[in-house]
Amino acid sequence: MGEMRVVIVGGGAAGFFAAIACAEMLGGRGSVTIYEATAHPLAKVRVSGGGRCNTTHACFDPRELVKKYPRGGRELLGAFHRFQPRDTIAWFAERGVELKTEEDGRMFPVTDDSATIVECLMRAAEAAGVKLVTSMGVRTAEALGDGFWVTLTNGEELRCEKLVIATGGNKASAGLAIAQKLGHAIDPPVPSLFTFHIDDRRIEGLSGVAVENAGVAVRGTKLKESGPLLITHWGMSGPAILKLSAWGARELAGMNYEFPLLVNWVNGYTRETLVKALTEVRARNPKKHVTTWSPLAMPQRLWERLVTASGIAATTPWAQVGNAALAKFAGDVTAAEFRVVGKSLFKEEFVTCGGVRLSEVDFRTMESRVCPRLHFAGEVLDIDGVTGGFNFQAAWTTGWLAGRAAAGEVADRK
Repeated sequence: MGEMRVVIVGGGAAGFFAAIACAEMLGGRGSVTIYEATAHPLAKVRVSGGGRCNTTHACFDPRELVKKYPRGGRELLGAFHRFQPRDTIAWFAERGVELKTEEDGRMFPVTDDSATIVECLMRAAEAAGVKLVTSMGVRTAEALGDGFWVTLTNGEELRCEKLVIATGGNKASAGLAIAQKLGHAIDPPVPSLFTFHIDDRRIEGLSGVAVENAGVAVRGTKLKESGPLLITHWGMSGPAILKLSAWGARELAGMNYEFPLLVNWVNGYTRETLVKALTEVRARNPKKHVTTWSPLAMPQRLWERLVTASGIAATTPWAQVGNAALAKFAGDVTAAEFRVVGKSLFKEEFVTCGGVRLSEVDFRTMESRVCPRLHFAGEVLDIDGVTGGFNFQAAWTTGWLAGRAAAGEVADRK
C-alpha cells in the first residue's frame, strides 16, 4: 500500500485540530488535507468571544465539565479524561500562545485577540505538513473496502484511506448529508444558544439594564435556570437566558419559540420571603416613597418600573402600601410572566444541537460504528455546550482524538 491519505472535511476549529493531531502522528508518513468550502478557514474562531476567542474554560474535573453540555456530556466523559482544558492550555503554550482565566472561568489568549489563536492553528498545521485547500468542499464520499472515493465540489475525484468529517452543526452542512449517505442517523439540528424576543411594556426602554442573579423558567416544563439576566432592545439575553435556551433547545423549537417565561428578578426570594422582607422595609421607612430607592439587589430603573407596573403610584409612601398591594408586588417580582414571541442568534456564535447520532460513534477514537475509517469531530456531532468556551473545548477534544485515531493510533482501552 502507498502512503496513507487522510481527508478532513471542514476547516474550522475541530477540523484544524484533527488535521494537526493526525499529521503530527504520521510524521510525514502520509498526507493530510483539509477541504474548506468557504474562502475563510477558522471563521468562527475569529469572531468568537467578541473577537477575543473564548478558547476554553478553567474547569479541570471531567465530571464537572460534562455538566456544561446539554447534549453529549455522557459520551464526552471518557474523552475528557484523555484531552481536557488542562491539555488545551498546554497544547497552545507549547506552540507559543499563553491563555489567561477571567473571573467567570472563561479562558482567552493573553493578547485578547482571536487572531492569535487563528495564526497559531495555521502555523501548527503548516509545520505539521497539513495541506489546506479553501473554497473547495467535499460533495460526496463513497465507502470502499479500504477507504473512500471522494468527490469535491468542482467535480474532481480522489481516493483516501481515512475520512474525518468536521463541518460544524449548521443544517446546510455537507457533512451531515455525507454522514447520512454513509449510513448514519442524523438528529435534526435546531439552534441551541439564542436570546428571547419579548415585547412587553415592563421592560420597554430598559435596554442594557442587567440583574446579577435572576431565576428563569418556562411555564409548563421542567426547564429552569438562574444567573445574570440582561434586558435588550428586543427582549432578554444574558447567561441565564442562554443556558435556558441551550438546555431547552429541542423543547423550545417544538413550541416554535412562543412560550410563557417566568422571571424571578430576585433569585433566592420566594413570594412569601419577599413579603416578609418588604414588610420590614415598610416598617423602617414609612415616609419614604416606594419608588425612590430599591431595597433589593436590582438596578433602580428596573425597580421603579416594577413598582409602577404593579399598580403602586410613583409618589406613594411606604406607609400607604397595604398588605394586599405588597403581596401582589412580591408576586410580580418573584414570578413575573412574559410572553416570548421568537428568538435571535447570540452574536455570531451559531451553535446547534442535533447532528450525527452519538450512539453511532466510538468516543475513544471518534470513529463511526457504522462505517469503518470514518471519523467525526466537533459540532457535526449531536454535541453542544452552554456558553463559556465549552463548545471549543469539545471541538479540541474530539478533533484531537479523531486526528490521532485516523493516523492509526489504537485507543488505550481504559
